[in-house]
Amino acid sequence: MRMSKYLLKTFREAPQDAEVESHKLLIRAGYIQKVSSGVYSYLPLGLRVLVNISQIIRSELNKAGAQELLFPALTPYEWWQESGRDKYFGEILPALIVKARNANFVLGPTHEEVVTKTVSSIVDSYKSLGICVYQIQSKFRDEPRPRFGLVRTKELIMADAYSFDKDKQDMKQSYEIMLNCYEQIFKRLGLKAKKVQATSGAIGGDVNHEFMIESEIGEDFYLFCPECNVALNIEAYSLADAKLNPSEYDLTQQIKYYDTPGLTSVKDVKNFLKNQLPDVKESDFLKTIAAKKNKEIVILLIAGNRQLADTRGFELLNDNDFENHPELIKGFLGPYNLTGNYKIIADYSVRLTPKNGWISGANQKDKHVGGLFPGRDFQINEWEKLSKPIEGDPCPNCAKGLKIHRSVEVGHTFQLGLTYSSKIKDATFLNEQGQPQPYWMGCYGIGVSRLISVIAQCYHDDKGLTWPVNLAPFKIHLIAIDYLKNPEIRVLADELYSQLIEQSIEVLFDDRGLSAGISFNDADLIGIPYQIIIGPKLLNKGKCELKLRSQACLNSGKLEAFENSNVIELDVSHIGSAIKDLLLL
Repeated sequence: MRMSKYLLKTFREAPQDAEVESHKLLIRAGYIQKVSSGVYSYLPLGLRVLVNISQIIRSELNKAGAQELLFPALTPYEWWQESGRDKYFGEILPALIVKARNANFVLGPTHEEVVTKTVSSIVDSYKSLGICVYQIQSKFRDEPRPRFGLVRTKELIMADAYSFDKDKQDMKQSYEIMLNCYEQIFKRLGLKAKKVQATSGAIGGDVNHEFMIESEIGEDFYLFCPECNVALNIEAYSLADAKLNPSEYDLTQQIKYYDTPGLTSVKDVKNFLKNQLPDVKESDFLKTIAAKKNKEIVILLIAGNRQLADTRGFELLNDNDFENHPELIKGFLGPYNLTGNYKIIADYSVRLTPKNGWISGANQKDKHVGGLFPGRDFQINEWEKLSKPIEGDPCPNCAKGLKIHRSVEVGHTFQLGLTYSSKIKDATFLNEQGQPQPYWMGCYGIGVSRLISVIAQCYHDDKGLTWPVNLAPFKIHLIAIDYLKNPEIRVLADELYSQLIEQSIEVLFDDRGLSAGISFNDADLIGIPYQIIIGPKLLNKGKCELKLRSQACLNSGKLEAFENSNVIELDVSHIGSAIKDLLLL
């Protein structure tokens, strides 16, 4: 493709709303263009990368025995009512409803209802199971806070697969096949994806995994145990399941009051008490929070070094509430000598009682109290997961300290079981005895468009993008310096371009005749793996340059030719065969 005719414009600066390098570079290099917040067009360069990613996913799914089809983006609203997900999605779904003349449709965020309806209308016998189908299709989300380019968007492209089996055991076998398929996909994409135990969310099912890529732009976190290799999403972890080493409580510890004038935060109280308690830590404190649940005031307890995960149906008390309940001393609340018959709900972190007991508010203004033990000094009515996990929390398998990794989710797999087939009418097959049975289903999704940003974040340097060879929009970037001014260069460049095209080698030909500086900067920004540079200085010697954009482009290893330098000189007469050799590797 000649750049003089290509729909491409590069930019020196990124737009102000581009926060991370992948977003900046994809905009600057002309891969994507913003249409609206969270909505992007894929320009010719971006579409070629999208197609390359899709082809890798498609080829591996085909190897795993999945069959490709394509569902409509619009699905009847009543199908969502039938599955019950119209209620689960709450306020999200109405934003995706399209009102047609005679019916309402949902602009599909997922396609479980459609695929269940489709397969059940065709597969009516156990003899035809198990089967797996997939599509590569646009999805729609009413994303309130789009961020990081293609990472979090309102419209996205996903590869979603669905398996149908006759029983639970066969479903598990299909699930393992797809897990292995996913691992191979991410390996071919040059990504180190971690398989992580996860929660099912709006999709449903009991067993599911996420595939996570460690990244500084990630908004997800997973916990990993270096000791036994357990990995799980931060939402899937609970101290309720953790193996805790029993604390050696000193129950002879006496309750002691501390004057803490005007100090209400854990950090401030800890710093104030350092002289009296040199070894005191934030984890020695008990945060006490007054909240409402179903109009009832309750008291929440979590360890002082943790944060409330979310309100989880609780409404924190406001200033008016505290005025109406003067027995609740704002900033100095604690479970000891608490006035009023309030239910106390403790986070599982409260199981980690310090050896010398907890420090909390004393229910007296400007005072805290230490040496508190559950059971001895206060009672807990209910336990609940209220706090976010932190680094060092005990592994649920071996009790060793867990590490937290920031990451981006690129894939999610689910054992759906009977979640949909048990709710959707006639989603059954006939078993060996001729009796109707619901399908055992699995669901498997990969964020195809998101992968563009994730890969760009992994493969770039200070000059621009560095696409791996198998993902790049073109394999060769042919740069002809002085193309419009030098007839000899023009003839040679045109001849080489024709040869590459005849050999079905994907080439972007810079025939714009711009300055060498602009051409080189654009080439490095765009990030095509190999650059052929034809210029007047080397041409006088019968040579041209072959430049490897970056060793990162060769994610499968180094080439001997580029061991010492990313640029080598070649005889013009040999350039065709050299390119052939490179692309055969």
